[in-house]
Amino acid sequence: MAGDGRYYCYKEVLPFAAMVTMECNSVGINTLYKAATLRGMSYHVLIVYSYAIATFLLLPAPFFSSRSTVLPPVNFSIVSKIGLLGIIGYMSQIMGYNGIIYSSPTLASAISNLVPAFTFILAVIFRMETLSFTKKSTRAKFFGTVVSVIGALVVTLYKGPKLIWSLTPSPSQSPTVSLSSSQSNWALGGLFLTSEYILVPLWYIVLTQIMKEYPAELTVVFFYNLIVSILAAIEGSFTEPDSSSWKIKPDIALASILCSGVLGKCISNSVDTWVLRLKGPLFVAMFKPLSIVIAFTLGVMFLGDDLYLGSVIGAVIISIGFYTVMWGKSKEDLVKDEVINLESSSTPRSPLLQYKDEDMESR
Repeated sequence: MAGDGRYYCYKEVLPFAAMVTMECNSVGINTLYKAATLRGMSYHVLIVYSYAIATFLLLPAPFFSSRSTVLPPVNFSIVSKIGLLGIIGYMSQIMGYNGIIYSSPTLASAISNLVPAFTFILAVIFRMETLSFTKKSTRAKFFGTVVSVIGALVVTLYKGPKLIWSLTPSPSQSPTVSLSSSQSNWALGGLFLTSEYILVPLWYIVLTQIMKEYPAELTVVFFYNLIVSILAAIEGSFTEPDSSSWKIKPDIALASILCSGVLGKCISNSVDTWVLRLKGPLFVAMFKPLSIVIAFTLGVMFLGDDLYLGSVIGAVIISIGFYTVMWGKSKEDLVKDEVINLESSSTPRSPLLQYKDEDMESR
């Protein structure tokens, strides 16, 4: 019984607690990053430094992984997939940081609910999911995907009236900026963020394939961070040629870099990879709606963001679509488990075992 309790804790409780913590962590990092950029920090500088810090912290990982577990030899397939993972991750970071600059962490958290919908679409394209509209689970996943996309469009294209005014003025709010300019930036930010959350499910799918071939989370995350830091350094040398941009003062910019590197690129990526291998990509995606409430609260309290009606309506629509997809997935998994249990219980015994049983009964 004690063993069953430990197994349940490892398979169910720990992944759940880890993902809730990582969502809080992600929103906090985005909020801190937004505050740092309002003071002039470039996201190119943030990416280079934060990924370099994470790479340094995970430097011992390949040595410990090779000693603790028996791993397959590193071949061209694994190296190329980790390289592809780095390119996808770097592009998603660029899209995400630009999106937050033009909009807010609140919008980023709302549109992040598209991850399960896009995951489902890409899984169908890569034949990891099958479409059969005669099943309720398939109809639910398809309907939820469409609703999630509609909700994201509402959040991106419609602001609406303010529901809550910020208590403190945001440094980014200037009286000379017109409403049309603000709306344009909001839509552009939504476009960048939507692009990011198309790349994130693709990142999940590639990482899942890597984990099947090379199940060493910390080692994979180390090489991923190394590749992204190299790519970011190459681009940053062109986009930020002024050396003064790379000098970090001991203020909120330094805090943002340290939190992003340690809590985000190192810990969060490692935890996400572990949970992804243990529970699958849809389990990781199902915690995204939690980030909306956290982002709304932090944005209004610390960034001077205003809460708009469009954000609330869109977030509700996205959440409905999201949980519809999750309901369909859970029904599908339940059917699969029942089939597996039925097959295991009805497995015929071998003639040798049957003969031994009959011999024992005759005695």
